[in-house]
Amino acid sequence: MLYHMREIAHASLAPARAAADLTGRILRHPANPWRDLAPARWLAAGCEVFDNVTARYDKPEFDLHSTVIDGREVPVVEEVIQREPFCDLLHFRRLARRSDPRLLVVAPMSGHYATLLRDTVRALMPSHDVFVTDWLDAAMVPLADGGFDLDDYIDYVIDFIHTLGPDTHVLAVCQPAVPVLAAVSLMASRQDPLAPRSMTLIGGPIDTRRSPTVPNDLATTNPLSWFEKNLLATVPATYPGFGRRVYPGFLQLSGFISMNIQRHVDAHQEFFNHLVEGDGDSAEQHRAFYREYLAVMDTSAEFYLQTIRTVFQEHALPQGAMHHRGEKVDPGAIKHTALLTVEGGKDDISGLGQTEAAQDLCTGLSTARKLHYVQPEVGHYGTFSGRRWREQIVPVISEFIRNS
Repeated sequence: MLYHMREIAHASLAPARAAADLTGRILRHPANPWRDLAPARWLAAGCEVFDNVTARYDKPEFDLHSTVIDGREVPVVEEVIQREPFCDLLHFRRLARRSDPRLLVVAPMSGHYATLLRDTVRALMPSHDVFVTDWLDAAMVPLADGGFDLDDYIDYVIDFIHTLGPDTHVLAVCQPAVPVLAAVSLMASRQDPLAPRSMTLIGGPIDTRRSPTVPNDLATTNPLSWFEKNLLATVPATYPGFGRRVYPGFLQLSGFISMNIQRHVDAHQEFFNHLVEGDGDSAEQHRAFYREYLAVMDTSAEFYLQTIRTVFQEHALPQGAMHHRGEKVDPGAIKHTALLTVEGGKDDISGLGQTEAAQDLCTGLSTARKLHYVQPEVGHYGTFSGRRWREQIVPVISEFIRNS
């Protein structure tokens, strides 16, 4: 019913959105003699705010066509080098003769598309050969392609590392910290010669018993049956994934927004003021952010439930009880993959110490091959985007990778 109610709501808003769009166009038209009057500006701004909060946002593009290396602009070609039912492996190929470290960036599968890491990729490209996991919307994957759970996620990570070959480095942002650490642990236990040279974990829930946050509390105060009953839905017939059980992206988005509802209300009030004042640059910054933030994808139900149980309720990895298809996951087996953990001093999603827990689990690594870094005064998103990410965190990561 959740999906159908959402589709009905979107359909019912269509006439109002069309009327608001037409009204806004008329009010802003150069031939309108009243366009600069205060009431016209207020009404036009109100129409655009209404459109902004009710629109359906499609998957954004990375739109990264160049980078700057040694002060010179270098073209970049985005290409898919491997396709799987639930993920495309992207390569941002720089048209320059460079032998920079090969870096696999594992994007989160937590509601937003991999393009949420646009700033992450942009800042890494000048000094790394970057590959990214572009997870697909589960609603767009036909049921005939089978299911996808946490074990499949780990298999994908291992397979992509194999595709990239020796001397690969891997970086996980937020949610994939657990499956990436599990994948590297399994590769170490199997003495896989293609195990990555280094592993960077940013703001991930390795051990959510440390500094628990609001999302962590939600996961532990409700039984798994509550999540299955209240947060899952069946993809309707209008999508290729008809019949698939999913955790809908729009529900995940509502959870994100509810954590900081006043911040979003204030942002849209400021957006309205910028439109009225004619501050085009500030208004465009708002549009760009929310085009990305409000574009969400569905997650397969089995992956969502297995993650809730394994990571947030059982704390299986830090408890030494995590298994992958019957094989024990032992981070202590890692002896040759250097480890960097990065946290934000004001992270309200993955609390301080949750990512650092990986340092304690990787007992087979010498202190010289482990590094923990805390970036003061940044929240969750500041650990992989924004000025401090570009100017302070990226240099730490780059130096660590080159010295691994």
